[in-house]
Amino acid sequence: MTILDTIIAHKYREVAAKKQVFPIPVLERSRHFSRETISMAAGLRNSETGIIAEHKRRSPSKSVINEKVMIQEVAKGYEDAGASAMSVLTDTHFFGGSLEDLLVARSVTGLPLLRKEFIVDPYQVYEAKAYGTDAILLIAACLSEKELKDLSSLAKSLNLDVLLEVHNREELERSLLPTVDMLGVNNRNLKTFDVSLETSKTLSAHIPEDFVKVSESGISSTEAIIELKSYGYEGFLIGEHFMKTSKPGESARTFIRKLK
Repeated sequence: MTILDTIIAHKYREVAAKKQVFPIPVLERSRHFSRETISMAAGLRNSETGIIAEHKRRSPSKSVINEKVMIQEVAKGYEDAGASAMSVLTDTHFFGGSLEDLLVARSVTGLPLLRKEFIVDPYQVYEAKAYGTDAILLIAACLSEKELKDLSSLAKSLNLDVLLEVHNREELERSLLPTVDMLGVNNRNLKTFDVSLETSKTLSAHIPEDFVKVSESGISSTEAIIELKSYGYEGFLIGEHFMKTSKPGESARTFIRKLK
């Protein structure tokens, strides 16, 4: 069993328990559920840098990354630095995140917020809306073609943008859906956790112009972004490079200034 298999099995159990405590009608009564969302896809299209700065405390591959810095400090720092959007990891068991992190980030920043999560159930899409999200991540490796269609359609009905993550050509070909706004190429192999930017370069030619192209993982230099832009990428998800420092916001500011 791979780490991805382990995470997904845990996620099904977690979601089943949550449904009993906070059913969907309760989520629909939250104050953020009627909030007008911000289009992350449009923001990336119109952005000079396309940086999606991530908040991530730990990961299965790197263990602890940064558990000391406060989420509100990170969110405000990213916005002040000029990031185009912010990604918030909400998985608790494997990544140390929480839905409360979304609420805190929403309270201090006007950036589009992406819920970075292993979404396997429609409940999690309603949950994302209730906690102030503007966009959700769907991972092709975790979902069937029908699930991708159903979950992305639900997201669009709730005015949420959809970032659909792929790792190879096969996943990409079943992800070209009209209910998807952004196609993200993850440079990290979810089975081995090896990273290579060649994945983004190779798949770029197969992504239609209708989608915002996003490159994810393993981006740690402005040179890499400049190169990826030549392949049509408009969004660049960066997490560990900023979060491994004591002041992620300042790290992002330095990076973005150099990129400009």
